[in-house]
Amino acid sequence: MRIRFYSAQKYDEQFFTAANAAFGFELHFSEAKLDADTARLASGVDAVCAFVNDNLDHDCLAALKEAGVQVIAMRCAGFNNVDLNAARELGLAVVRVPAYSPEAVAEHTMALALTLNRNTHRAFNRVREGNFNLNGLLGFNLHGRTAGLVGTGRIGVATARVMSGFGLRLIGYDVFENPDFVALGGEYVSLDELYGQADLISLHCPLTEDNHHMISHDALSKMRDGVMLVNTSRGGLVDTQAVIEALKSGRVGYLALDVYEQEGPVFFRDLSDEILTDDMLSRLLTFPNVLITGHQGFFTEEAMAQISEVTLTNLEQLRTGKECPNELTAQLD
Repeated sequence: MRIRFYSAQKYDEQFFTAANAAFGFELHFSEAKLDADTARLASGVDAVCAFVNDNLDHDCLAALKEAGVQVIAMRCAGFNNVDLNAARELGLAVVRVPAYSPEAVAEHTMALALTLNRNTHRAFNRVREGNFNLNGLLGFNLHGRTAGLVGTGRIGVATARVMSGFGLRLIGYDVFENPDFVALGGEYVSLDELYGQADLISLHCPLTEDNHHMISHDALSKMRDGVMLVNTSRGGLVDTQAVIEALKSGRVGYLALDVYEQEGPVFFRDLSDEILTDDMLSRLLTFPNVLITGHQGFFTEEAMAQISEVTLTNLEQLRTGKECPNELTAQLD
């Protein structure tokens, strides 16, 4: 099987090449983002491997089909950027990696919250300049506070497990209640109750049409003044303009983002020598109580090894005609 990787970085090549020793596929890596224009690069391959910011709309999928591609392998859990109905109509199989080291994202979530709360990123820069003043670095004890988790799947529960160690009271909201969350002492509440009670709100749900911009003006109005909001899930869950206004009013006291709704042209790229043209992102970066990382919550050795192994296993199962439990197109109604 010949596989074309899109949006590939050096670390993708490193981990997938290592994992491929057990499969023997022919791998081709490209930094190009996958869309209708770059689909032509897939000519002559059997499968393409895409990532979170690739655009697999109908036009892109049709171009891939014309190029001879048979399988779309997403090396991530999310698939909101794939037109699954179009894929099925075109006869393209779509597979994904539904779970990989949930602890990686959970630990990054907590790292963001702790850094933002105790201002260790600002203290680091001060001390390097010989400034040991503590003014402006005041934090608060997490112990005894309330953490609200929106989404209590594998990653949400892994995050809850870490938070419970800090003595946080756990409340959660999910369409499907998870007994593992309850076993940690978590209590399920309505979404409005979560907004009203939580000192720290952490998002761990997939992006769908129904929850796009769930963190809206209305949702923010129901939150406590000074709330900490952390998003390590999908950028589209947060209405960026609404949260900017909430930062200006003090409704949001702390904002940590590992994802951003317009991250496609920016994340996973070095733009240090260029002018940042995204006005909302530029505005966010001016706030001292905002911490942004470039979609690195998944980025650990363990997670990368699992992503590589599961992705190639998915492709091997399809190649040999075996049932693939991670095939999305086979799960459509």
